[in-house]
Amino acid sequence: MTQSPRLLGISGALRKASTNTMLVHEAARAFGHCQLTLGDIRFPLYDKDLEDAEGIPEGVSRLVEQMKKADAIVISTPEYNKNLPGVLKNALDWVSRADMTAMRDVPLAIVSSAAGRAGGERSQFSLRHCLTPFRPRVLQGPEVFIAGAAKAFGEDGRLLDPRSFELLQQLMGQLQQEVALAA
Repeated sequence: MTQSPRLLGISGALRKASTNTMLVHEAARAFGHCQLTLGDIRFPLYDKDLEDAEGIPEGVSRLVEQMKKADAIVISTPEYNKNLPGVLKNALDWVSRADMTAMRDVPLAIVSSAAGRAGGERSQFSLRHCLTPFRPRVLQGPEVFIAGAAKAFGEDGRLLDPRSFELLQQLMGQLQQEVALAA
């Protein structure tokens, strides 16, 4: 591959100071030299009547194109009530209406940051299930769960625990290998 790999990062949280958005940036740093694009998932709630009346929202079409151009995708999901957040599921629902093949065979890593002690383990499980019909190449590990998210990142947005960053580097190294295989 002659150019930098194109990494699409998707944070399952909309909050400006989201630790999941910080984790996407940390994943890109752990990945190494790449072109990071942050996907925006601020879409209206999926509604077939809305789709029939107005078509696919421009933001959804943009995300689908970003998915198609990506050499790899990393999704960071918080955990809301023991599951993935509705905004992330909503984004996947819209993507499925626009182009079910947008992520087909694209290497994809899942990470999570959550306030609880499990660090988003349940949300990752739910997300893996929701990704099944899209058929990306979801990496199985190492699993990266950042627990106690409010205290896990420094003021610079970097992970404070060296072991957590080491696991993230291992996962991103696996993602690099998948990108190289696809090239």
